[in-house]
Amino acid sequence: MAAREGTFIAFEGGDGAGKSTQVRRLAQAFEEAGREVVITRQPGGTTLGGELRDLVLHGGAITPRAEALVFAADKAQHVEEVILPSLEEGAVVITDRYTDSAIAYQGAGRDLGAAEVAQLQDWAVDGLVPHLTVVVDIDPGEGRRRRGAVHDRMESETDGFHAAVRGHFLALAESAPGRYLVVDGAAAPDEVARLVWQRVTQDGLA
Repeated sequence: MAAREGTFIAFEGGDGAGKSTQVRRLAQAFEEAGREVVITRQPGGTTLGGELRDLVLHGGAITPRAEALVFAADKAQHVEEVILPSLEEGAVVITDRYTDSAIAYQGAGRDLGAAEVAQLQDWAVDGLVPHLTVVVDIDPGEGRRRRGAVHDRMESETDGFHAAVRGHFLALAESAPGRYLVVDGAAAPDEVARLVWQRVTQDGLA
């Protein structure tokens, strides 16, 4: 399934990379260019998604496979309820995380198999792919330092887990450079925002 009218951009990367900051910066740039913008996130971009997010990140014990299925359910609801309707109205949809996070975290981090998780995610979102995915790359140790003392279930995982996640984000980006942009999360936010907007305009998405 392809978005017919709107523009769909996803931000991916490790915890503490600065994705949320760049989501806001890009939204502002699009708004200044006269576009309607919808900012959302996964998990948690819908009422159901918020409940699923709390269940997985702050609830009791959950097995890796159950975790992957819950995140897939969040994405299915999110696409149908928020993303597709907004794209059909011609809006710019910017999401903080999308399917690549599940592939990296559950497929690589949890070692469930990236190909299997990717197939599950693709089914959940009915094949909807962003026009551009920005990977904000960060060293796991730096990400942990930025997050401080408060961590959810994912953030509390070991640096080895986060290193596997980082490696898979970079591998995904390398496999399809026409659809991905990798930026250095350690760079100044202004510079990261400049590079993202440069790519957006280069790809004709503005």
